[in-house]
Amino acid sequence: MQIQGRIKHLLVVMFGALVIAGCSSTATEPVVEEQPEMEAVEVVEVVEVVKPAGPGFASDNSTPVDASGNPVSRTFYFDFDLAVVSPADFAALQVHAEILRANPDRKLVVAGHCDQRGTREYNLALGESRAKAISSILQANGVSSRQIEDISYGEEELANPANNARAWAQNRRAVISYR
Repeated sequence: MQIQGRIKHLLVVMFGALVIAGCSSTATEPVVEEQPEMEAVEVVEVVEVVKPAGPGFASDNSTPVDASGNPVSRTFYFDFDLAVVSPADFAALQVHAEILRANPDRKLVVAGHCDQRGTREYNLALGESRAKAISSILQANGVSSRQIEDISYGEEELANPANNARAWAQNRRAVISYR
């Protein structure tokens, strides 16, 4: 019977271990859950780069416009008996040069005009000088000479036919026309 006693003893010990394990107190400390590690995320801002359209032509394909879409002057006025381009006109001429450089197949005509004073021959020569003054600024800004044609109307095509100072000032001009 010794075996039965040992089995009883082993059962009692096991039962006691189970009771002790079952009755053990659990900790009342708060359980701290581990936070997942933060991943470094690279934030990339997507910026759409829009190249300005630049100078060109309005929807009619004949009116030159600057980068903002504003019409650019095509008429340039001169002082009496001179073929000197005003510095105030250089910005508009630079826009025309940009348009021609961007459109190498486009051409323009620069027509020089005079008022009705002076001889016909003198006014034709002065009108030509005014047209060439405009052309030389365009060429200095990178326009090919093949894109420019100079003509002189002298006093033949007056903007204002009156015979006074205001009319004369309106007639002393060079006009750009695109082809």
